[in-house]
Amino acid sequence: MSDTNPLQAGDDETGALIETDALIIGAGPCGLFAVFELGLLDIKSHVVDILDKVGGQCAELYPEKPIYDIPALPVVTGQELTDRLMEQIKPFGPTFHLGQRIDALSRETDGRFRLTTDRGQVFVAKVVVIAAGGGSFTPKRPPLEGIEAYEGASVFYSVRRMKDFADQDVLIVGGGDSALDWTLNLQPIARSLTLLHRRDDFRGAPHSVDKMRALVASGAMRLLIGQATALHGADGRLERVTVKTKEGEEQVACTRMLPFFGLTMKLGPVADWGLNLEENLIPVDTEKFETSVPGIFAIGDINAYPGKLKLILSGFHEAALMSQAAHRIVYPDKKLLFQYTTSSSSLQKKLGVR
Repeated sequence: MSDTNPLQAGDDETGALIETDALIIGAGPCGLFAVFELGLLDIKSHVVDILDKVGGQCAELYPEKPIYDIPALPVVTGQELTDRLMEQIKPFGPTFHLGQRIDALSRETDGRFRLTTDRGQVFVAKVVVIAAGGGSFTPKRPPLEGIEAYEGASVFYSVRRMKDFADQDVLIVGGGDSALDWTLNLQPIARSLTLLHRRDDFRGAPHSVDKMRALVASGAMRLLIGQATALHGADGRLERVTVKTKEGEEQVACTRMLPFFGLTMKLGPVADWGLNLEENLIPVDTEKFETSVPGIFAIGDINAYPGKLKLILSGFHEAALMSQAAHRIVYPDKKLLFQYTTSSSSLQKKLGVR
């Protein structure tokens, strides 16, 4: 698995109130570049993303797929672009809260925004930047009868705390990067680990496939080719899974199951925040990229305006203009002096290059 960031909040956040200048919802390329543009203007950021790693669609859906339309980079993969952006924003020290979704948003009496995640973490921010791509990622549920009864107790669609899988019989289902990454990360701490895929052909990174096959060859884990057909257990506690293979049915001991069947995009809780919406997109102006609620901005694929192009480079432009407007809210009594990074000694000092 790619490294996330040394500034990522730990698995066991206290839930204590976090106050920040800006809360960015979404850690894809546009959200990451927003950290940079805001940081140049002395606006501190916290970033929340429902995925367990930064990079958004680039890192989750096509980490090794080449992208050809990023200025000055003739070709770059989704993961490489994410890594470069993470390097670029290091001087501004953002904190990432991964594996969480913003469920509630309200306005405080002082004009700031209170936001609460599905894990109970509360933020109060002067501005909110929605950079959530097409919305929140929702994992695809396997077509297994009664799986809902096990979700959140034995069946999980992401790994939020690795310790929850320690000394457990883990079944991972899937053949992409997420399935392989978590196979390699959880195998050392699991009591037993089985990787199940419908065919002996994997979509993940070749080096990850090689590492997995080496573990199988050494007897450190199992690889099954087939499909899960039934779950067995009681009170949300999974005990075993029936797997159909070419040889017949097999019962696999399992106390934790991680299905990685891909993701679908939904607008999610954003739809309930009182913003004007157009066909599940958020209309914004093209001066500030502000929504119908002052102080809440939307950049990237989630916004809509005449002539909108759903390109990463468009989102970068939107982040720059958004940051100028955010400065007027964060520092209402401070005049903003426009500067170039090529000639401003103060900006170069912030970036650590002077």
